[in-house]
Amino acid sequence: MFDPQRLIFIHGLEGTSRGVKATLLRKLYPEIKTPDFTGSLEERMEQLLSVINQTDNWTMVGSSLGGLMAALFAARRPHQVRKLVLLAPALIWPGFAASLTAPIETPTILYHGQRDELIPLQQVREIASKRFNKLEFIIVDDDHGLYQTVHQIDWREILEKGT
Repeated sequence: MFDPQRLIFIHGLEGTSRGVKATLLRKLYPEIKTPDFTGSLEERMEQLLSVINQTDNWTMVGSSLGGLMAALFAARRPHQVRKLVLLAPALIWPGFAASLTAPIETPTILYHGQRDELIPLQQVREIASKRFNKLEFIIVDDDHGLYQTVHQIDWREILEKGT
């Protein structure tokens, strides 16, 4: 069951808690966690773990590197994650696909822009189709930032509906 207290937005490599996506989601869900992450991927994963701690039933929205972080977290701690919403996730990160010992079972909605020049659509689609068992892959007419798309998504529908 959706709990806005267990909703987190994970920004990308250059993003912050004050970016467009975090701000948009905070307007809809004032309780959302929007921490700032810094450092290497593993340092960011440690920071994410400290926010989540031992609690479960998390709905994670991750953008670019934040999408990779959400996917890694769900792979490592599936019992803590209710749903993933990945926005142009950096699944092409070296070693990601090989690091998964089993497919990710967490229900996942993935948005990817056909004009994304940073994270190649076809590569992400191929990796995602092999690594996520409950995947809805949505291709949109947008670029890597998905700034047009995030304003068109029915966030309440995708975040609050059952898994």
